[in-house]
Amino acid sequence: MSTEYTGGGDPRRTIELLWGVPGPPRRGPKPKLTVGEVVATAMRLADHDGLDAVTMRRVADELGVAPMSIYTYVPGRAELIDLMLDTAHGELDAELPATGWRDAITAVAEDQWRLYHRHPWLLQITAGRPPLGPNTFAKYERELTALDGLDLDDLELDAVVTLVTGFVHGAARGSVDAVRLVRRSGLTDAEWWARSAPVLGEIPGADAANFPRASRVGSAAGEAHNAASDPEHHFRFGLARILDGVEQLVERR
Repeated sequence: MSTEYTGGGDPRRTIELLWGVPGPPRRGPKPKLTVGEVVATAMRLADHDGLDAVTMRRVADELGVAPMSIYTYVPGRAELIDLMLDTAHGELDAELPATGWRDAITAVAEDQWRLYHRHPWLLQITAGRPPLGPNTFAKYERELTALDGLDLDDLELDAVVTLVTGFVHGAARGSVDAVRLVRRSGLTDAEWWARSAPVLGEIPGADAANFPRASRVGSAAGEAHNAASDPEHHFRFGLARILDGVEQLVERR
């Protein structure tokens, strides 16, 4: 899978498309499609076949139009990727629990965790230059709103948001990769271990006597998760520890 970067297209046209600003008037027949229909089709392709499947020609084929006509709606693939990402951000729920900042930022993180699992292709996108669209702005506003009331300055608030969202991105990647591995191998983790353990037992030196900590901890984790690992457990454990650290930072004030 290739990695895509946002912000690679024409900045002016991308921003205009993100905010629904119409382009210059065109001669000829009335357009058959809307930019939203083009983006929705690209997202369906990405959901089904991954981001690499999203080409201007493939999108045109799905919509039943000539490939060159797609460029009258979106200038190119770079701009389309920005539109897809901003549209996906629009799926994030605007409502936050009113029971404190920890619950609020946890809700933000869990919402993003679910979004990555609905659209795994989002994990292929590196938003070094985030899409300057309404949904991406709303996403950042919501993340900062979740931290209302904390005694942190603006740079610290931005750093906490970056820390949390970066952690969610990494944890979700591990979870999605685990699902892909099961699909591609045809084996669940339990089935893989059932086949591997007897072979490992035949190898001299590969026993608890030589690796006592790894054997003890690995066995306990494997029994608890019934798998080599449990990405959702690690996500929730790691998120809680990050928030513990933020809480300590605030308390030291």
